[in-house]
Amino acid sequence: MEECCSTKPQKENHHNHEGHDHDHSHDAGDQSTFQMFLPAIISFVLLITGIALDHYIKPDWFTGWIRVVWYLIAYIPVGLPVLKEAYESILKGDVFSEFFLMGIATVGAFAIGEYPEGVAVMLFYSVGEVFQAMAVTRAKSNIKSLLDQRPDEVTILKDGKPQTVKAEKVNIGEIIQLKSGEKLGLDGGLLSETASFNTAALTGESKPDTKTKGETVLAGMINLNTVSQVKVTTAYKDSKLSKILELVQNATAQKAPTELFIRKFAKIYTPIVVFLAIGITLLPYFFVEDYQFKTWLYRALVFLVISCPCALVISIPLGYFGGIGAGSRNGILFKGSNFLDVLANAQNVVMDKTGTMTEGVFKVQEVNFKNEFNKVEILKFVNALESKSSHPVATAIHEYVGEIDHSVQLENVEEIAGHGLKATINGKELLVGNFKLMDKFNINYDIKPENIVYTLIAVAYDQKFVGYLTIADSIKPDAQLTINKLTSLNVKTTMLSGDKTSVVKYVAETLGIQNAYGDLLPEDKVNKVKEIKAKNQMVAFVGDGVNDAPVVALSDVGIAMGGLGSDATIETADVVIQDDMPSKIPMAINIGKQTKKIVWQNIILAFAVKAVVLILGAGGLATMWEAVFADVGVALLAILNAVRIQRMKF
Repeated sequence: MEECCSTKPQKENHHNHEGHDHDHSHDAGDQSTFQMFLPAIISFVLLITGIALDHYIKPDWFTGWIRVVWYLIAYIPVGLPVLKEAYESILKGDVFSEFFLMGIATVGAFAIGEYPEGVAVMLFYSVGEVFQAMAVTRAKSNIKSLLDQRPDEVTILKDGKPQTVKAEKVNIGEIIQLKSGEKLGLDGGLLSETASFNTAALTGESKPDTKTKGETVLAGMINLNTVSQVKVTTAYKDSKLSKILELVQNATAQKAPTELFIRKFAKIYTPIVVFLAIGITLLPYFFVEDYQFKTWLYRALVFLVISCPCALVISIPLGYFGGIGAGSRNGILFKGSNFLDVLANAQNVVMDKTGTMTEGVFKVQEVNFKNEFNKVEILKFVNALESKSSHPVATAIHEYVGEIDHSVQLENVEEIAGHGLKATINGKELLVGNFKLMDKFNINYDIKPENIVYTLIAVAYDQKFVGYLTIADSIKPDAQLTINKLTSLNVKTTMLSGDKTSVVKYVAETLGIQNAYGDLLPEDKVNKVKEIKAKNQMVAFVGDGVNDAPVVALSDVGIAMGGLGSDATIETADVVIQDDMPSKIPMAINIGKQTKKIVWQNIILAFAVKAVVLILGAGGLATMWEAVFADVGVALLAILNAVRIQRMKF
């Protein structure tokens, strides 16, 4: 199975590949199933015919060199490719590959006259390889289906006339005409009044998503209704879909500790096995009275076949690959198999409030200004100042007040992290933010903010307290289900937010979140996460991946919500949830747990069966047929177990 050579996803090298210990591709490519099995079918027919001639028909002519040539011809279709792989591995410096083991074992069987067994071992091994190739191809199908979501050609409007061109040649600013049922090739802004899109390829969500004029639409979305027009805003190679594809394709470069251990183990284990086989052949000469070289060589060859590490080397990466594939099918992108392991062990989920457990869509509920101030004028000033911020609160104020009055002259605009905004208007200072901002600038106020549940936006003008706006945000529909599932997984939940403590506590109590802290600055969030980590507990942090970058970096795994909305999110987080559904958090943890369980099942199965048959083989109680089961049989069982994860419902 090919792996990316990078240890971390990078744009420059995601096309470069190098083999690992198992240095051949298990990708079936464009071959049909029949073409893949054809060499094995030819070999099988010749082998069965040879065995029938040997034991049942017994013609006089089937002896001597004719019998040898017959089995040699049966061996060539399945044996030659393996011997070729062994030779190429040796040239690359990897002498003790599984191909080398199978080559020695089968050539050795021919050398001592065990022709049918030599052919049978290589035949079953080759059949196992084909099944492995099919399993890997299946595991890659999610990524290939993503690639298929990106059309090569699009229809653009040139001088009002439709014209089909290559998607990669389309420039920013050009207009794409999208028919009903067509996939969008590039990211852009919707020019039509409304349009419904199927976003399943990007988010795993089958429910249609209706967009209105000016909203962003992304490559891979399928237009569901009338002809729509989209103005291109991003180059083909920079589209969200391209970034997601790059991320998923590079995911296998980030190895899980178990996977890294097995690869290192195979490099040490295989040479030891070869030298033990040599010992089994030669050492009995000094201890056994009726020593027969042929008998002990046969036992050594059986030992070699049994000990082939293929079941481990293939099934474990395949298990992790299946986990990554299962995630991408459900709109969850893992940046590496190591994050599947971390999530499986997560004991704490620390989450942001706004945009994670709540909709992040604020609405102004009430404006409570003192009578001495001109309410309309102050709101006009506040709206102008908030237009300098991208915070959801700014959007709520803009929607409430209306169009921005550009005649308002703002000077010395300053954003104070965790507090709010400050500016000078008409030579007087305007402050808009939380009550910590009022305290910072020594503004006296006559209310108790902690007694009001809603989010409060305090306003001060000319060193005087003007009043406040109350803003409310609604809890997401699946937030309750999320907390219930996390609790059932024995994961502790904590909410950290810059919003006022009363609001945070209210949301936490409503949902059943165990710990909640409000009025936090970014550095306070970092300190809270440090406190949890000091207890030697694994922490997953869920947020927007941009504002909470310090906490994401500190946590064991950073999960970003709504990754399609932000390029920076894809860069920052370790796991990206492509829609805004918090219920994908426990789903991601569950995928990690199931992947880990399957990987360990495979490790235990492979070691247990091989250990038993190795002892039997060394003692002369196991033949090549048992050896074939211990190698190919266990590999196939492990592979079937690994692909199970792709059929699971999470």
